[in-house]
Amino acid sequence: MSTEPIHIIGAGLAGSEAAWQAAEAGASVVLHEMRPQRTTDAHQTHGFAELVCSNSFRSDDHEHNAVGLLHEEMRRCGSLIMKSADMHALPAGGALAVDRDGFSDAVTAELSAHPNITIERSEIAGLPPAEWQNVIVATGPLTSPPLAEAIRELTGEDSLAFFDAIAPIIHSDSIDHDIVWAQSRYDKPGPAGTGADYLNCPMTEKQYNDFIDALLAAPLHQFKDWEMVPYFDGCLPIEVMAERGRETLRHGPMKPVGLTNPRDPLTKPYAIVQLRQDNALGTLWNMVGFQTKMRYGVQTEIFRMIPGLENAQFARLGGLHRNTFLNSPKVLRPDLKLRADPRLRFAGQVTGVEGYVESAAIGLVAGRLAAAETLGKLMETPPRTTALGALIDHITGGHLEAEAYSSARSFQPMNVNFGLFPPVEISKPEGVKRWRGNEKVMAKRKAITTRALQDLTVWA
Repeated sequence: MSTEPIHIIGAGLAGSEAAWQAAEAGASVVLHEMRPQRTTDAHQTHGFAELVCSNSFRSDDHEHNAVGLLHEEMRRCGSLIMKSADMHALPAGGALAVDRDGFSDAVTAELSAHPNITIERSEIAGLPPAEWQNVIVATGPLTSPPLAEAIRELTGEDSLAFFDAIAPIIHSDSIDHDIVWAQSRYDKPGPAGTGADYLNCPMTEKQYNDFIDALLAAPLHQFKDWEMVPYFDGCLPIEVMAERGRETLRHGPMKPVGLTNPRDPLTKPYAIVQLRQDNALGTLWNMVGFQTKMRYGVQTEIFRMIPGLENAQFARLGGLHRNTFLNSPKVLRPDLKLRADPRLRFAGQVTGVEGYVESAAIGLVAGRLAAAETLGKLMETPPRTTALGALIDHITGGHLEAEAYSSARSFQPMNVNFGLFPPVEISKPEGVKRWRGNEKVMAKRKAITTRALQDLTVWA
């Protein structure tokens, strides 16, 4: 048991939640926030947990939606973020949207009034002082340059990314496996493969040209100056490649060489889109080389033009924007501690999660783990069958061959989704001969969420 306080750097959603959880557990907390001493390009106020983009926490359906399940798990863990969101909820159909000023004011007031929390308004420029033995870094995607550089020096050049080059990720059970086939280019197995490690979507010349036409006509996201990132040859958006010439993609990520369709071995596809397994469970597949700046709604429409993906359901869509995040599978332990300096835990978006609620959720777990340590107790991370545990498992190595990832670009941030959970077996209700519509999908989701809330009870 230690009398030293827990130092939490950053009072965004993750840092605020971490501070609350640790303080509620009985630990002493010092919460460091650099605003207003130093401002950012995104924030408009000096309040804690400021929502810098949307005011929506997305779906609140805890039975059939993964983020709704995360809401409910956090509520059951006494989350300050969820309590404040519920207090300041606005009409938004099945979603949870909030009055952003009222929400931030409520979080700020609760933390400022807590007897176990001390607020310090100053920047931590560089690594925390050596005498701080229990630290949570929750500085988000706009981590100050001195701290980001100190982290990179401590962990290695490839440990920290300063932009997302994101390709879409698809749920396996929405891919048409009667059209795609499994094969690696030239049947090469690779270090952890079998020679059949990619799913291949074949395109005719007409399908390819229609696809290129759609890319060239697609509206793009409009980014603010601070969100812009440079283009690198290794991560060009697909629409930029298409602009450089109609055949560019066919000689890049969509090249058809080294692959033979076993269903039609005599016909050579004009182009091929490859999907790569994205998690150890095999439930998520990544569109290789398909980072993009197209608007989300357009992405769904265009990518469903690809044979085999006509009914694709996306765990996440593509993007390219500024975002400081760790190569967490390489540098973080399962308890969110930095391997190179275990006195430091990380929480929030900097760990490789996307979304307000996901960031706060990692803060919730980090705060509880830090408090348990300082109070001389033992605490495991949440079961991977829960939404909290599934997120932790994703960022600390649950995806495919995490220990082999040497580049921060190989690991990409993600929202919570059902593809991160271990599969669950279901059977048809008595008297039902076959599933209709999306009945099976909804039944699977209900089974996953029911299991999650049952397994959360013991940990919470």
